[in-house]
Amino acid sequence: MILESLLAYAHFIAILSLVVFLTSEAALCRSEWLNAAAVRRLARIDFVYMLTAIAVLVTGIARTVWGVKGTGWYWSQPLLHTKVALFVAIGLLSIKPTIAFTRWRKAVDASGALPSAVEVAATRRWVMIEAHLLILVPLAAVLLARGVFTR
Repeated sequence: MILESLLAYAHFIAILSLVVFLTSEAALCRSEWLNAAAVRRLARIDFVYMLTAIAVLVTGIARTVWGVKGTGWYWSQPLLHTKVALFVAIGLLSIKPTIAFTRWRKAVDASGALPSAVEVAATRRWVMIEAHLLILVPLAAVLLARGVFTR
């Protein structure tokens, strides 16, 4: 039971970290606040966001492999597939902001040029879509944990 608790704890910490860095991106990605330092910070935050997403994935897989319910039970559940599909969708949506943050950082480093307000708003929109989709993942998790819609 201690292993199950530690696996859950690691997964929760990874999830909370992911939320912190995604929220940081959303808060910082505003044209009225953007300067050269903020552009560099956004690129760093996005990198850490990617690392936390990997941690969520690894700890989630660890829970299915070494958790008490086991791989067979977890991977036969439609809600787990829903969670994974949402997570993959969020990951794919995050590609566009990552490319933008990297491009902005390179432009700032090369010439000091900041992105336009229109580009910042468009990128922030992608980040906000990610954040709003992320809200659905815990719903699927809670339903799964309570045995709703399970096989």
